[in-house]
Amino acid sequence: MKTQRTAQLPPFYTQVIGSLPRPQVVRDRLSRSHEPQSLDALVAFAIQIQEEAKIDVISDGEWRRVHYIDEFLNRIGGFERVRRFEHAGEIKLQRVVVKRIEPRDPVFAADAAFLANQTSRCRKFALPSPFLIAIRYWHTDYSRDVYPTYQHLMEHLAEILRQEAEAVVAAGIDVVQLDDPALTYFCDRRLMAGDSSHDERLRREWKPDVQVAEAVAAINRICEGLNAETHLHCCHSVYKRNSDVSGDYKPILPRLQTARVDRINLEFAYSGTGDISDLELLPRHLGVGLGVVDVRREEPQTVEAMEALGAAAAAVISPARIALNPDCGFAPDCGEPPSIDEAYDKLKRLAEAARRLRSRFAPGA
Repeated sequence: MKTQRTAQLPPFYTQVIGSLPRPQVVRDRLSRSHEPQSLDALVAFAIQIQEEAKIDVISDGEWRRVHYIDEFLNRIGGFERVRRFEHAGEIKLQRVVVKRIEPRDPVFAADAAFLANQTSRCRKFALPSPFLIAIRYWHTDYSRDVYPTYQHLMEHLAEILRQEAEAVVAAGIDVVQLDDPALTYFCDRRLMAGDSSHDERLRREWKPDVQVAEAVAAINRICEGLNAETHLHCCHSVYKRNSDVSGDYKPILPRLQTARVDRINLEFAYSGTGDISDLELLPRHLGVGLGVVDVRREEPQTVEAMEALGAAAAAVISPARIALNPDCGFAPDCGEPPSIDEAYDKLKRLAEAARRLRSRFAPGA
């Protein structure tokens, strides 16, 4: 559903996915302060960076979050770090749900209101999807006493996240994005075939026809009828400039026919992710957020390379359905390596690529 501001966005409008790299001062403040207002000036700066780069749809940089999922889990409670697992050669403790999530007021409303009060541009706020949390953070050894299956957890999370979405929209947000890299697991043919080289948390019995339908149903419970434009973000995950999975989007796009969202934000700039031919399978009711900025490699692409990706997409679907964005958030975790200067440079190039594409495909827009 379009808002007054999103209805005025042109073809090839630019947006961030959510997170910007957190400078050390932000990471220090996150680690030692639990007073939300202590970050206000820094978050305002994150907003100004995007405005200076001429981005059309902006976020708060997620500078109040230690991690795009963990911040939500920290605030709602019920999750503890008790499960040992191996990821990228490191032994870690993963949090899993161990207690039933208790009812409480929405936890992100104040953050959304601050963003809305800082800019007159379109405002985006990202939330983790219920499928992502359920598939990653439910475990039979620790969780089944409070949620017998991951589906029970997912259903409860859909209720909680619907309340969060309504609260951030009421606070002035124009675009609500649900982040779900777990849906992109189904794009990885090796993973679906049972390859054992992946992160051990991904080794399970996968049933695409069943699980994608479950994920979409939960997403629809959050997004349907919401008074905002709704986006679904499906990335290949970013960890220290690497991806957890690979594969184009052909396996999942046909399964999104029933998704009640306005746009799906995908990756096309980084190798091993989307291919422009995937857009031939994009359901007709969906727009695309075209990832033309590689957030993994340090060196930026040229404006011409970004423009070429956008032009190739415009040869497949209408320019009116295309927005431009980075492949993923620049720093889903506060410790990710990109610098804020790297992000700013790439966002400026993104805005220039969008300007050129509009002059070619939508003059006067």
